[in-house]
Amino acid sequence: MTIIASIVEGDGEVAALPILLRRVGERLSPDKIFNVLPPIRVRRDRFLNRDDEFRRILLLAAAKCGDSGWILVLLDADDDCPAELGVQMFERAHDIVPHRQVSVVLANREYEAWFLASAESLHGCRGFTFEFPRNFDAERPRNAKGWIGERMSSGTYRETTDQPAFSAKMDLQQAIEGSRSFRKLCSEWSKQMV
Repeated sequence: MTIIASIVEGDGEVAALPILLRRVGERLSPDKIFNVLPPIRVRRDRFLNRDDEFRRILLLAAAKCGDSGWILVLLDADDDCPAELGVQMFERAHDIVPHRQVSVVLANREYEAWFLASAESLHGCRGFTFEFPRNFDAERPRNAKGWIGERMSSGTYRETTDQPAFSAKMDLQQAIEGSRSFRKLCSEWSKQMV
C-alpha cells in the first residue's frame, strides 16, 4: 500500500484534493491500494521563502507517509512559470528528503483552472452554468475562482464547499485534455504508482 502525504496551500484543497486523488487513483491505478492522508496546509509564501519552514513541512510529510510513501506538493502557480518553479521546488525537496518519492505539481494559475478545463461536465453542479467559448484556454484566466463565481446562480464561488463538490463531479478526461497542469498531476500519479 502506498501512503500519500500531500502539501497544499488552501482550505479548499484540504477537503478537495483527497477526493480528486481517489478519483484519479480509481481511473489510473484501479488495481493499486493507496491511502490518501489529510493534506498538510501551508502558507505559500512562508513555505516557499523560508528554508526552515520548507524543511519542517517536508520532514513532517516524510514522517507521515513512511518509507514507501509518496509526498505530493500541490500549489497554485499564480503568475509563476509552473515548469520553472516546479523544478526548483523539486530539487529543494529532494535535497531534504532524498529517501522519499516526491512530486511537485503546480496548478497553472490555480486549482480551479482544472474546473474550467472540465467546465462542461460541471454544468448544473451547485448552480454553475457552462458558458465558455469553444477554444477557451482553461489555464489562462488569472482569477478562475472569479470566473466560476460569475457563472454560479449564487454569484459566489466558495472554496471550502464548492471545491470538494466540483472535484467529486468534474470529468477527468476533459480535465486531462484541457489542462497541461492536470496532465502533470496524472503523469506524476502514474510514475509513483508503478
